[in-house]
Amino acid sequence: MLTAEENDLLTLVEAEAPMGVLMRQHWTPVCLIEEVAEPDGAPLRVEAIGRSYVCFRNTEGRVGLLDELCPHRKASLVLGRNEDCGLRCLYHGWKFDVDGNCVAMSSEPEESPLHGKVKHRAYPVKEWGGFVWAWLDTEREAPEFQPPAFAPTEGTPVSILKIRIPANWAQITEGQIDSAHSSSLHSSDMKPARVEGASADEKSWYRPSTDKSPRMQTQTTSYGFHYAAIRKPIKNAGTHNYLRITEYIAPFTSLIPPNNNYNVATVIVPIDDETSFFHFIAWGGKACPSTEEWRKFNHARPGIDLDERWRPSRTLENNFLQDRQMMKLGNFTGIRGIPNQDIAMWVSMGARVDRSSDLLGASDLAIVEFRRLMSDAARRVAEGGAAIGTEEPRVPHTSISSKEGVFSKEIDWRTLGEEVQRVSAAE
Repeated sequence: MLTAEENDLLTLVEAEAPMGVLMRQHWTPVCLIEEVAEPDGAPLRVEAIGRSYVCFRNTEGRVGLLDELCPHRKASLVLGRNEDCGLRCLYHGWKFDVDGNCVAMSSEPEESPLHGKVKHRAYPVKEWGGFVWAWLDTEREAPEFQPPAFAPTEGTPVSILKIRIPANWAQITEGQIDSAHSSSLHSSDMKPARVEGASADEKSWYRPSTDKSPRMQTQTTSYGFHYAAIRKPIKNAGTHNYLRITEYIAPFTSLIPPNNNYNVATVIVPIDDETSFFHFIAWGGKACPSTEEWRKFNHARPGIDLDERWRPSRTLENNFLQDRQMMKLGNFTGIRGIPNQDIAMWVSMGARVDRSSDLLGASDLAIVEFRRLMSDAARRVAEGGAAIGTEEPRVPHTSISSKEGVFSKEIDWRTLGEEVQRVSAAE
């Protein structure tokens, strides 16, 4: 349980809330590259960490991110004309390039002293790993962009699904670092099987364990924390453990243990205190699914399962389209798609959970660690300290990996290195 003050530190991101300040001290994935793929295409409203921006790709293919409202009279530039290497406000014709320079002022006389002097706030951006990343901190100079763990090279296969969720970022992240729930909530899609390690095909995921009550162990790191969910394997349970090791890279990323074909990650970016963008990512490995295959597998296809703003058709009001007949026939949840099962749980909690009254058990050790770590990290920022993961020497995110497998009980999971990872980005 958290006090009300600790819960606010953990969850609130708007205005100058300490957690929002912390998050803006990291490169933030603000939208998908596919959303701004077309030069001179429609501008995109970007909502991230309590603020609103406009993203566009200019005639030459450069991407720009500006504050949404025109500095002249505060009309939205999302409605503007994207043409001739600039974004033109509809209201009076002021036009801005990707660097924020005002390059035209239709409403001002040529001799106006404003010409050449007006500059709109623009943000450094980087296209990488399927995302447009931005440096949103206006107080600090942008550091060099470092590739994320799920896209260590420009050529790494990355497939992303995106869903807008009416829930706070922290309860979604808690879902990503909670290994215990998968044995119940996802039991119809993550099936016990006599496999050597986690496996996947186009129908289901498979695990070498029937154990629904994992023992949890955590360890704090400079970038966040990692933990092991320790289960009894189907084979050799007397001498071996089935280990699933998850990495939390503050503040946005969780690395989920891989399967035999690809790696899995999630990226959670808060829109405001009660809404978030959830990104579920398949990457690397020997058989990474295409974006279309990944979205179909997870029942998260734009135009079918989601609307044009990434909002799901499954909502609290329609009980997430839960199929009770399917449940009678053996499906555990009656909800199709692994992320949709999670979303039903997160949204049903309310937009922002009151953590002063929830009851935690032994399987919630990673949840306890996350709450302690990030509320303390936000408090440290509020007191003028450095944001978590920004102090030197920093650990390159490309050196961090989740792991899983059946190992001798004599092995300490904290010592497992790259040589025992079952899937790597290089494969």
